[in-house]
Amino acid sequence: MKFGLFSHVPWPEGADPKQLMDQMIAQAVSGEELGFDCVWLAEHHFSRYGLSSSPLVLGGAIAARTEKIRIGTAVLVPTLHNPVRLAEDTAMLDTISGGRLDVGYGRGAASYEYAAYTVDQSTSQQRFQEAIRMVDGLWTTPEYTHQGQFYSAHKVNLVPPPIQKPHPPVYIGASRTEETLQFVASTGHSLCVGVVLDIPDAMSLVNRFDAISKESGHNVPMSGIPFHRYFYVAETEDQARRDTKAAMDWVADVGQWRRAFKEGSEVRGKLADWRKERTETPPNYDYLFENRAIIGSPDQCIAKIKALEAQGIGYFVCNFFFGDMPHEKVMQSMKLFSKEVMPAFG
Repeated sequence: MKFGLFSHVPWPEGADPKQLMDQMIAQAVSGEELGFDCVWLAEHHFSRYGLSSSPLVLGGAIAARTEKIRIGTAVLVPTLHNPVRLAEDTAMLDTISGGRLDVGYGRGAASYEYAAYTVDQSTSQQRFQEAIRMVDGLWTTPEYTHQGQFYSAHKVNLVPPPIQKPHPPVYIGASRTEETLQFVASTGHSLCVGVVLDIPDAMSLVNRFDAISKESGHNVPMSGIPFHRYFYVAETEDQARRDTKAAMDWVADVGQWRRAFKEGSEVRGKLADWRKERTETPPNYDYLFENRAIIGSPDQCIAKIKALEAQGIGYFVCNFFFGDMPHEKVMQSMKLFSKEVMPAFG
């Protein structure tokens, strides 16, 4: 079993962005010392839900302070980037990190992000597939030329080329769109499972991908799929619940709040005001506890991860840093995980 770290780098009201970035970097540095295999960074724009508008820049800061831990993107949104620039930036990070980059892509779901970038969201699937194929080509093909529906390039030679050959590992996020799942399997890349799906739905997705990958002849191993969950371990379940209740509520509320915007975003408003005005509530803490998170004592967390392992999951990614979770609590939980949970998996 491999273990990773993940965070959206949330931005609660009143928190300082520089301090949050510093905390994310510190967690990655500590993660390397504690035995985590990779730190995964999300891309979000214009929202308190995620402060990391440029995970490759943040990844560069982490690369400068670490030596072994891999640096992953979960996920980059290629439809909001020029593919030539994206190929250059990813190759650059792969180079300065010494070949430690894992590239994860996703289409994104926030309409206001597409609106702000003046990208037609109705074409996102076509742009998504074309951009990923184009970056693959730019990484590997001298004098790369492409004339597509949305993007073009003429005799491009990537400088520097990525260190990893033929290119960094690619992971593609999917949720419920069958077309995306078919694309992931047909390209021979790996699936990436985010925190937004309930565990039964996430396992169904993994099993569908596994079947399609085998049918396509690529046979991408299920054990290599990064499986992300909100995560927290404490000495007792009662302590773990007390420590995470407010933070999980924040995640659910801000996630719902930001989806109300087609343009602009929630970042100029106040969460307390919106909570008074909303007409429906998101999933409550108990629901998220059971379906999207692994939270509890070391023995409880071990049992829940073992249950996933029995179903074929071999790469478990922990989202310790969520909502308004204090940095000290994140670090305590990471250390307890390394001490009490990791050894149960050899």
